[in-house]
Amino acid sequence: MTDADKFLYGDRSGGSNPLAQADWSTKKLVWVPSEKLGFEAGSVKEEQGDECVVELTDSGKKVTINKDDIQKMNPPKFSKVEDMAELTCLNEASVLHNLKERYYSGLIYTYSGLFCVVVNPYKYLPIYSEDIVNMYKGKKRHEMPPHIYAITDTAYRSMMQDREDQSILCTGESGAGKTENTKKVIQYLAHVASSFKSKKDQGELEKQLLQANPILEAFGNAKTVKNDNSSRFGKFIRINFDVNGYIVGANIETYLLEKSRAIRQAKDERSFHIFYYMLTGAGDKLRSELCLEDYSKYRFLSNGKVTIPGQQDTDMFTETMDAFQIMSIPEDERIGLLKVMSAVLQLGNMTFKKERHSDQASMPDDTAAQKACHLLSINVTDFTRAILSPRIKVGRDYVQKAQTQEQAEFAVEALAKASYERMFRWLVMRINKALDKTKRQGASFIGILDIAGFEIFELNSFEQLCINYTNEKLQQLFNHTMFILEQEEYQREGIEWSFIDFGLDLQPCIDLIEKPAGPPGILALLDEECWFPKATDKSFVEKVHQEQGTHPKYQRPKKLKDNADFCIIHYAGKVDYKADEWLMKNMDPLNECVATLFNQSTDKFTADLWRDMDHIVGLDKVAGMADSMHGAFKTRKGMFRTVGQLYKEQLGNLMTTLRNTNPNFVRCIIPNHEKKAGKLEPHLVLDQLRCNGVLEGIRICRQGFPNRVVFQEFRQRYEILTPNAIPKGFMDGKQACVLMIKALELDSNLFRIGQSKVFFRAGVLAHLEEERDMKITDVIISFQAWCRGYVARKAFTKRQQQLTAMKVIQRNCVAYLKLKNWQWWRLFTKVKPLLQVTRQEEDMLAREEELVKVKERQQLAEEQLKEFESKQQQLNAEKLALQEQLQAETELCAEAEEMRARLAAKKQELEEILHDLESRLEEEEERATQMHAEKKKMQQNITDLEQQLDEEEAARQKLQMEKVTMDAKLKKLADDFMVLEDQNSKLSKEKKQFEERISEFTTNLAEEEEKSKSLQKLKNKHEAMITDLEDRLRKEEKVRQELEKNRRKLEGDSSELNDQIADLHAQIAELRAQLAKKEEELHAALARIEEEAAAKNAAQKTIRELEAQISELQEDLELERQARAKAEKNRRDLGEELEALKTELEDTLDSTAAQQELRSKRETEVTQLKKSLEEEAKIHEQQMADMRQKHNQAFEELNEQLEQAKRNKVSVEKTKQALESELNELQIEMKTLTQGKGDSEHRRKKAEAQVQELQVKYAESERHRQEVADKIVKMQLELDNVNSLLSKAEGKNIKSSKDLASTESHLQDAQALLQEETRQKLALSTRLRQLEDEQNNMREMLEEEEENKKNIEKQVITLQTQLADMKKKLEQETLSLEGAEEGRKRIQREFDSVMQQLEEKTAAYDKLDKTKIRLQQELDDLIRDQDNLRQTVANLEKKQKKFDQMLAEEKTISTQYAEERDKAEAEAREKETRALTLARELETMSDLKKELDRANKLLKAEMEGLVSSKDDVGKSVHELERSKRAMEQQLEEMRVQVEELEDELQATEDAKLRLEVNMQAMKAQFDRDLQARDEQGEEKRKQLVKQVREMEVELEDERRQRSLALSSKKKLEMDLGELGLQIDAANKGRDEALKQLKKLQSLMKEQMKELDELRLSRDELINGGKETEKKLKAMEADALHIQEDLATAEKLKRQAQSERDELQEAISSNNSKNALLADEKRRLEARITQLEEELEEEHLNTEMVNDRLKRMALQTEQLTTEVAAERSSSQRLEGARSQLDRQNKEMKLKLQELEGTIKSKYKSSITTLEAKIAQLEEQLDLESKERQQACRLNRRTEKKLKEVMLQVDDERRNTEQFKDQAEKTNTRMRQLKRQLEEAEEEVTRANAYRRKLQRELDDAAESADVMNREVSTLKSKLRRDMPFNITRTMNRSGLDSDEDVDGKPEAPEPAAD
Repeated sequence: MTDADKFLYGDRSGGSNPLAQADWSTKKLVWVPSEKLGFEAGSVKEEQGDECVVELTDSGKKVTINKDDIQKMNPPKFSKVEDMAELTCLNEASVLHNLKERYYSGLIYTYSGLFCVVVNPYKYLPIYSEDIVNMYKGKKRHEMPPHIYAITDTAYRSMMQDREDQSILCTGESGAGKTENTKKVIQYLAHVASSFKSKKDQGELEKQLLQANPILEAFGNAKTVKNDNSSRFGKFIRINFDVNGYIVGANIETYLLEKSRAIRQAKDERSFHIFYYMLTGAGDKLRSELCLEDYSKYRFLSNGKVTIPGQQDTDMFTETMDAFQIMSIPEDERIGLLKVMSAVLQLGNMTFKKERHSDQASMPDDTAAQKACHLLSINVTDFTRAILSPRIKVGRDYVQKAQTQEQAEFAVEALAKASYERMFRWLVMRINKALDKTKRQGASFIGILDIAGFEIFELNSFEQLCINYTNEKLQQLFNHTMFILEQEEYQREGIEWSFIDFGLDLQPCIDLIEKPAGPPGILALLDEECWFPKATDKSFVEKVHQEQGTHPKYQRPKKLKDNADFCIIHYAGKVDYKADEWLMKNMDPLNECVATLFNQSTDKFTADLWRDMDHIVGLDKVAGMADSMHGAFKTRKGMFRTVGQLYKEQLGNLMTTLRNTNPNFVRCIIPNHEKKAGKLEPHLVLDQLRCNGVLEGIRICRQGFPNRVVFQEFRQRYEILTPNAIPKGFMDGKQACVLMIKALELDSNLFRIGQSKVFFRAGVLAHLEEERDMKITDVIISFQAWCRGYVARKAFTKRQQQLTAMKVIQRNCVAYLKLKNWQWWRLFTKVKPLLQVTRQEEDMLAREEELVKVKERQQLAEEQLKEFESKQQQLNAEKLALQEQLQAETELCAEAEEMRARLAAKKQELEEILHDLESRLEEEEERATQMHAEKKKMQQNITDLEQQLDEEEAARQKLQMEKVTMDAKLKKLADDFMVLEDQNSKLSKEKKQFEERISEFTTNLAEEEEKSKSLQKLKNKHEAMITDLEDRLRKEEKVRQELEKNRRKLEGDSSELNDQIADLHAQIAELRAQLAKKEEELHAALARIEEEAAAKNAAQKTIRELEAQISELQEDLELERQARAKAEKNRRDLGEELEALKTELEDTLDSTAAQQELRSKRETEVTQLKKSLEEEAKIHEQQMADMRQKHNQAFEELNEQLEQAKRNKVSVEKTKQALESELNELQIEMKTLTQGKGDSEHRRKKAEAQVQELQVKYAESERHRQEVADKIVKMQLELDNVNSLLSKAEGKNIKSSKDLASTESHLQDAQALLQEETRQKLALSTRLRQLEDEQNNMREMLEEEEENKKNIEKQVITLQTQLADMKKKLEQETLSLEGAEEGRKRIQREFDSVMQQLEEKTAAYDKLDKTKIRLQQELDDLIRDQDNLRQTVANLEKKQKKFDQMLAEEKTISTQYAEERDKAEAEAREKETRALTLARELETMSDLKKELDRANKLLKAEMEGLVSSKDDVGKSVHELERSKRAMEQQLEEMRVQVEELEDELQATEDAKLRLEVNMQAMKAQFDRDLQARDEQGEEKRKQLVKQVREMEVELEDERRQRSLALSSKKKLEMDLGELGLQIDAANKGRDEALKQLKKLQSLMKEQMKELDELRLSRDELINGGKETEKKLKAMEADALHIQEDLATAEKLKRQAQSERDELQEAISSNNSKNALLADEKRRLEARITQLEEELEEEHLNTEMVNDRLKRMALQTEQLTTEVAAERSSSQRLEGARSQLDRQNKEMKLKLQELEGTIKSKYKSSITTLEAKIAQLEEQLDLESKERQQACRLNRRTEKKLKEVMLQVDDERRNTEQFKDQAEKTNTRMRQLKRQLEEAEEEVTRANAYRRKLQRELDDAAESADVMNREVSTLKSKLRRDMPFNITRTMNRSGLDSDEDVDGKPEAPEPAAD
């Protein structure tokens, strides 16, 4: 075993290890989940409910685990299996274990269904050499071990064979080996598909194809933590092939280049390889030209030089340069590319600083910029200006905007990324251009996709979303292809399976990402946000939450502290995404000014890179987003293309190309992150299997039948489990497997039997393996016991034989010792050789030589005799053929007469059916007219109702408009109210300020008064000083006067302010009153709207009822139309059948007339032949004497003529072979026609199976009907609940009425209290003087009350307004009284409205009660109708059961008769075989007798010669006499034998005659029984037809009853009415199904009749065969006579010459006839081609029908047994027929030998051939007619199938109507519940309003008490504290107020009254 074989084939000896197998079978080994190892092996010890105790095999620990967590283990047979789809236990543990075992044994490739799973070995394996490429070349996938070469070769071979494009999809994580496997694919294709014609060109193309990979790796790969050579882009390599399979060219497409790696280097990672190759491998000249520096001086390579172990950057640089040269990329382009690379590094070294006094950025050092501009050939100043202050379009003008430091750095990095990406795209385009330069055209291609696998990090960004989106699409492609392959496999094997398109499982997640609208997906939302100027990442996330928050595959982050913004549930798991900088990444903006500079560069390479400037997203867009500039977001030339849009389009193109190819899937897996060989981390591998979709594929496999076993293998492996199930002898593999599975008693859902395989569910084979192991152990134990017994017995017999041998040896030794010394023994031994007996041997040798010569002569004579006998047999065969033709013609006549009688009977039956159908048609038409009249009435009603509805809708629209206007007014009033409240608050604040000032002024006044008092005292004391102080006094008086004026002014201002406040309060009160009025109007409007809604609902109910009635009538109309159409179809079919039968009758009449003419002609020919035969016999008798004399002379001439005859015979044999080939072709056509007949029978059986399925559907509809009845019961319960709720609501209404009465009493009390208050206020009007001083205290108290009682603010404000009015005028009291009266009126109105609502509610409840009573009555009627229908259904089912019993009895009787007939046939065959054997023995004995007679004659002649030559010879007389006596004895013995044989022959002939007589009697009896059975069957059929008609009458009665029931149900609501309709529709479907059942049963009977006719024809064939046997025997007797005649005829030379001449003439005539026959043959061939075309059309039609009739295969199982018996009997008949054909062929050969001698016989043979051709033509006509009948039957079955499909559609519609009705009932219940809830809410509102009023009354009473107290306190204070002057002024003011009071009270008196 070589090294390569170790890593390809491995060691699978463990699978066949008996110890492992025994260990697995004895222990119940399972997989247990483990944290470290993923899964551990264990054996189940105990089972405790849902848990079980498992003992781990490695550690021996016992663990209790839930049964759901345990996974089954595969048998050792499946150890290291190459295809994991073959595992019988498909689960995660088994897949992981298989991969682990194979990986540890060096096998890195494993198949998993369509996948090829590759585990990275992290070491070199010797399995990629040229020898292994040749080993896999041209081999099938299952012939070789798993390998990437096998996948590639299958793709290549299928591309060449099927001419279909292929694709190989390599996916996996970074470091899994995707790139290496793509390299191996390209290497294999370059080796296999290389052309050797033009080595120069093709060699260059192959090199370029192989060298394209190093270039792409240098510019697109980098070192990461996981992988040293990680591809940072996805690629699709498309290799084109020509028609011959040679490589023509290639094309590469790239996806998702990681541009950010060009500007950032992570720790322990590298940027792209080309930077390091260039910096280390470039020479001095190149370094100076490219301005290269050390690693440390580049900011983009900040982490320095990181080396890759085992790789030198200098070597790699030279390798990439060589690859450029091979790819024929010129030097200037290479240097330009390297300049761009160096410029990218220099852009990273540009530094920016922030200026001191502004945020503007500046560039202190521009050396890096100068280097970059030198490399890119652009101006430095323009470049720096464009970066630091670029021109941005604002509106229509361009403005230079200064950039900040961050913006400048971002712009430089974006330029570096864009230039590297453009350079990489140019490089790929250049490689494609180099690979596509060949002139040959590609016929097909193989695409290799190398793209990153599913990625789940802690935080995932926009790039991960794109990668995961790609993998979702690829997984959907895999699921879809797997679904298609499974479907094709199941269709190929003919398995019924409900197909599941697993690709649709991933569609929701794909829609979430890519859907453009309704709701838009994530990418669409991202593009939409990119267009908004103020959009941010946060707004994008909020929009995603808003649009996709309810999507099943979308989740918000659960924790608030999570960094993720949203989650998507992919097929591989839940992935958290962080939406940072997604808008910038999607737009990928650039500095347009710098981009235009690059476009205008003097360097051609950079200018080409920046050609497409139209698709750039400028920085002004980003600025617009940041600064919210509306005009800055417009592009110059249409919309820009975002990264998401471009990638979506690119991915869509990729998916279309992949869908148009045949995909092959390769999944690469990392075993560990340490890059160690031979180490595998289970959890890591499981995660990758889940992400790569391998486990998803296994899930799809488990849905179907993953384990497939070929019939032969299944029988070979598992036949031990069913030893007696398969009978001995040969049996088809499928039948054997069916018998084995029946014996195994497997569940039908666990397996399917196809055309070549047995399909099993997962886990079935493991169960069978367990049982097989148990069986094998038992067998081996018994075998060992038997072997031991056999060995012991053999040893015992050996010992016994040894004992006997020893005894024999002893006995012989004793005998030898006795004879050794006996003298006579010695003498005997010496004398024996001297005796004369030895001389006799020489004499005998001489005699034997003479005998040999005599025998040779005898043989010659015998050969001549045989020739003559063959000629005689030919003549006999011709005679037999003529007799057979006669018999066939007579049989054809009888058959035609029988057919005519049958057709007449069929015609009568069809006429009866026609009459019935016409009567039914008339009845249906009458019903249709009635329905039309009813329909017109209903339409009139509908029009009236529609007019009413329109009016109602117009009124409703007006109310809605009024409601809208009222709402607007209310909103305006609320706004005004808010404004007034604000003004009020401001005024109150100003009032407080004024009050504070008034208090200050009062204090000043008090001080001034004290001063005046002191002055008055001083005036009395100091009279002398008066003159001096008068001036001062005057001044002081002036100041006092001014102060008083100021005080008065302030008092006037305060009074004005108080008046304003009072006015404001009055306005507020008015507004509140208006609000209350508006609320009342609103309530009234709402009440009206509710009334109108109730009226509308009632109208809608009536409309729905009418619509339901209309739909019912329309359904009835449609049913009637369908019935009428069916009746018309049946009438047309019957008419067509009548016409066909008429044509068949005419054809049969024509054929019978032609047959009679032929028969008469043939009879005349037979008579002529007989006459000629007799004449020839007479001539022969006359010429016998002459011929005997001249025999010797003519013998030599006859020999010459025989030679000529042989030549003629050769020519005749050729013609005969041609005719035989024609015969074979005709027989083949016959076979095809019989096959078509069998196909038609198969279709019929399928139709019967479909009937069974319809019966099952009928049962399901009945179940559905029962469920509907249950739903009705539930609805009744819900109605009861609703009634109870209504009663509760009524109770609550009663309570509310009581509460209203109490509120009325409270209102009356409140009115009395108000009157008392008014009196008190009139009494307290005189004390208003004291209220002005304590006003501040009152206000403070009022503010405190406002803070404590916010709910009573409205009442406090009204009281404050009343107090302010009481201070000034009594008019305010009248206003308050009017307000109180208005409040009372408002309360009265509200009370009236509440009472109206109560009355409306009670009326509604009364209506509900009435509807409830009516619904209950209708429910009772429905239940009664349902019971009646159930009774009718039960009666029909009983009748159906009786009918089935009758059918079963008929079938049992027919099977009994068939068995009796088979037994009789078997006995007849046995007797026939005995007769044949006896006849053959007779023939042999007669031949022996003849030979002995001849030998006797010869011996007599020799005896005579010997006697005459006695002296000459010198022999003794004694010896001759002895020989004579011996010969005589032999003769006597032979005679005795001959006599015995003749006796036996006579006995056999007698027995044969008896058998024939018995057979004829048996046939006669059988025919009589069959006729009696046919008569009984016809009588039963008539009875069944009568029963069917009675059933139809009953069904029509039921339909009438149903129509009456429907008319009674018109009053019901929509829910119950629709339920009733559905029940009726289900009953109709059932009735139609019963009708079709009956029709199919009648078809069954017709088929049974046809079977009986076939049996009769088979019996007739048997009789014909027996008659042919009789004729054969008669012909043999005639042959003996003809032999004697031939003996005489051979002597006639002259006659032979004349016959020769005649033969020549006959040959010429035969040639002409042959030409005629060839013409006829051509005509027949043309006809056959026509028939074949018709057959092909019929096959197409039948294939369409077969697809529909697959479901009908179930019912054929009952008839298969009978058909199998019939087939076996037909096979026996065919065997007998083949024997007869062989005999006929032998007879024909003999006929051809005789044709050389007899002209007349030759002519007769030609006539027989012509007759046979005519017979074959007639048979062809008959077969064509039968085929036409089969076609008609097919058409009928298709029509019936269509009717069945229509019925199925009707049933579906009925189910949908049921669902709609259920939904409507649910909506109705919801409406009732809502109405109840609204009533309850209204009651609660009334109660709340009542409570509120009561609280307001209580508060008003309390506030009145408080006011009274405060008034009393104020009065007391005023009396005590006021001084004299103030009292005087107050008295004056009081007088004024009293006058006002006296004047004003007169006004409110009428109001009080």
